Amino acid sequence: MPYTDWEWINEPREWESGEILRVVADPGTDLWQKTHYGYSYDTGHMFGRVVPGDLRITATFEIGWAEQYDQAGVVLRIDEENWIKAGAELVDGVPHLSVVVTRGWSDWSVTVPGDAFGSVTVDCERTGDTATVRYGLDGAPPERMLRLAYFPPDVPAFAGVMCAAPVGKGFETRFGQVSLT
Repeated sequence: MPYTDWEWINEPREWESGEILRVVADPGTDLWQKTHYGYSYDTGHMFGRVVPGDLRITATFEIGWAEQYDQAGVVLRIDEENWIKAGAELVDGVPHLSVVVTRGWSDWSVTVPGDAFGSVTVDCERTGDTATVRYGLDGAPPERMLRLAYFPPDVPAFAGVMCAAPVGKGFETRFGQVSLT
């Protein structure tokens, strides 16, 4: 996919695009607001573009897991206090699928898909005031629902891919397929 009209929010030190989008998450990066941990971070790497209305962002990616909370996926963002990130995250040594919905305060839902997986496809569709997140593992289409959430309508939103390394030294994510319509 050509990324000619895409831009970074919190550009990482190391990344390249070609047939794949390769991103190395910088250490100490995260997206989170207040809830439970009491802190706010808006330092995660996000690469995308602003879309005025309904949209669908789909990404297939592989993560080079390294440390607790290493994460990658898709993002839908109005500003630092209104966003959704959905993808995969390493929690207590186990890869989880996760979604964080933030409207001033972040909530976090995780699930272990049952089997180990090498790649994940995450699809986030914004229709009106709703964001629907679906996923597929290891080449399967993103048909399994992971989350349905409110997302403010009639407001342009930044849509794209994301990654972050909150506690580790950083890690590599390889986005093999990305589509934004």
